[in-house]
Formats: sequence, C-alpha cells, structure tokens
Amino acid sequence: MTETLAQVTVRILDREYRVACPADEERDLLASTDLLNKKMREIRQTGKVVGLDRIAVMAALNLANELLKVRGQDQALKNIVDLRIKSMRELLDSALEPVKNFAP
Repeated sequence: MTETLAQVTVRILDREYRVACPADEERDLLASTDLLNKKMREIRQTGKVVGLDRIAVMAALNLANELLKVRGQDQALKNIVDLRIKSMRELLDSALEPVKNFAP
C-alpha cells in the first residue's frame, strides 16, 4: 500500500519551504511549523542570537530540552501509576485471601 503524500508550503521566519508529508499528517506538520516559527521569533526578538542558522539551532535545542523534560514527567507519572496499581492489587489480594481459604 502506497502512502499518499501532500506537498505543503510552510512559512518560518518569513521564508517559505515546500515540505512533503503523509496526507493524514498535514495538520500535525502545520502545528509543528507554527510552534517552531513562534520559538524562532522569540529567540530572534531577544537580539542575542543572530543568523537564521543559529536561531534554528537554538530553537531546536530549546524544543529538544522541553521534550526531554516532558518525557521525564511522563515517566515519573507512569512510575506513580504503576506503584498505585501494585498497591491496589496487593490490597485486593489481601481482601480476597479469606475468600480463597473458604473455597471447597
């Protein structure tokens, strides 16, 4: 099965780029473009970083850092949920233990 590709024109810092992506991911591409464009504009407005390449690298580093933080938070939440599930199982097992002992 061949995947249908969409040709999408995106605009980042007043420059247009033509990008191919799976047709069903076009909305995600546009949302990603919007996020990247906002991040690059923020960096450019500080005046501390000059040049499109450097702004792009700084934006990529900032976004990667945010992603890693979110992944860490997700892992922490997963660990908490896993501990709660384990605790609930133990509680259920101890509550059902008397019923198991009465089985014929």
